[in-house]
Amino acid sequence: MKPNSISAGLPRRFPFSGITFVAGLMLSVLPVQGTVRLPALLSDGMVLQRDEPVRIWGTASPTEKVSVAFRGHTVESIATASGGWQVFLPAMEAGGPDELVVRGENQLTVHNVLTGEVWLASGQSNMRWTVAQSDNGAEEVTAADYPSIHYFQVPLKTSASPQSDVAGAWRVVSPKTAGILSGVGYFFSRELHKKLRVPVGIIQSTYGNTPAQAWVRPEVLAADPLLAVYFERWEKVLDAYPAAARRHDEEMTAWKAAAARAKDAHEPIPVAPPPPPGPGYYTAPCGLYNAMIAPLTPLTIRGIIWYQGESSSAAEDAPLYQRLFSSLITDWRRQWGLGDIPFIFAQISIDRGKSLFPEVREAQRETLQLRNTAMVVTIDVGEPLGSHPTNKKTVGERFAQSALALAYGEKIEYSGPLFRRVTTEGQQLRLWFDHTGQGLSVRGNGSLEGFWLAGTDHAFHQAKAVIDAGSVVLSCDEVRAPVAARYAWINDARPANLVNRDGFPASPFRTDDWAIVALPAKAP
Repeated sequence: MKPNSISAGLPRRFPFSGITFVAGLMLSVLPVQGTVRLPALLSDGMVLQRDEPVRIWGTASPTEKVSVAFRGHTVESIATASGGWQVFLPAMEAGGPDELVVRGENQLTVHNVLTGEVWLASGQSNMRWTVAQSDNGAEEVTAADYPSIHYFQVPLKTSASPQSDVAGAWRVVSPKTAGILSGVGYFFSRELHKKLRVPVGIIQSTYGNTPAQAWVRPEVLAADPLLAVYFERWEKVLDAYPAAARRHDEEMTAWKAAAARAKDAHEPIPVAPPPPPGPGYYTAPCGLYNAMIAPLTPLTIRGIIWYQGESSSAAEDAPLYQRLFSSLITDWRRQWGLGDIPFIFAQISIDRGKSLFPEVREAQRETLQLRNTAMVVTIDVGEPLGSHPTNKKTVGERFAQSALALAYGEKIEYSGPLFRRVTTEGQQLRLWFDHTGQGLSVRGNGSLEGFWLAGTDHAFHQAKAVIDAGSVVLSCDEVRAPVAARYAWINDARPANLVNRDGFPASPFRTDDWAIVALPAKAP
């Protein structure tokens, strides 16, 4: 499908067909109350981005004069005929708490406003995984006393059309509140706060078990013939929904009877059958962007941290992931209108399932071609019997290292070795890397593991790997004329142990571009 226009490429049952939604238009679609009103993001305890002009927006009566006062600055605006208004506060240094006062026909005062660093934390369950669920969760929650770190959690919601506001409130990080905060987001913000010594605000917009296409604008999918396939697939889901809903009703009737019998017998109640995907389902293309990202785009932020990909590892999704993910990053930056703000993402960890984790990891590594991006490798902290590493502290702190380098200009190493090129030396291959830091090394004791070699027959065999002069040399008795190498190219990549001396693990990679990507002939 190659649409002639945006609306032409959208499926017939998507009610937002033809809508172009940008941050500027949000100002005119907030519900008009007849008095000055602010969105939920601009509320008590909010954190404003330091050193950047900051947008303040809301609604009022049509043509009403609105003024905003903050830290001795007063700026004014006139509401449009539809009631939307916005002003920009000048760039200010970190500090607070302060009060922000908005005056029109009425007056609003926002209390406990901090100015510091604001980041969006988004993605699926690994970003949603809480502090309480993380390693040493109880101890971490008890110690979480940081009055200058505030967070805002966007409620789980999907929508068929772009929304202008979200529910929610800012919370101060304390032992009473930290338990439900994103573990990665918390450890990330804590590290930034300690290193930068300024307030930090985290906006958490996460939803577990969600594919990347749920987090993009409809125009992004419709404009790309390859990505528009997600609309076509969803049409088939909607076509099948009536029959699936009837089956679910029958299953629920049987379940209720079984649950009643179990209750009477004092036995465990069976799990209820899940509802089938259909209208309003959380995996629908664009639904999470519409409800959980679009309302955030007027807010000035420093950057974005992202952890998602496990739910995009099916055979039909992995080949499209690099294109889809790159489009997501590019479009989110466009919607915020802040230039190429830092976008830091986690490379998915390990699993023993049959999904295409190596291909998704490769797609994520290739996304580093986009400017001002960084990738956090996580294969060394994974849980093979599930896709949720509980060591969120290490992951969050690696995110922070990347942010300190990308967003704040610190001259530090923030990545593990990234494959750059391969050269042939007789019966050996030599691999060269970027981000070698203080030098290549082996995690733990012993020899390098996780490397494989293949000849022109495409059959991979485990290779002997040694570090030599800042590179890795591979050899294998079974492969006398090697043409391709792979590293950690398997779902459960734990044996892989190449790191730099700064402690960051190397990313999985392959040197070949063979169309059919086969797993190694045997597990490492």
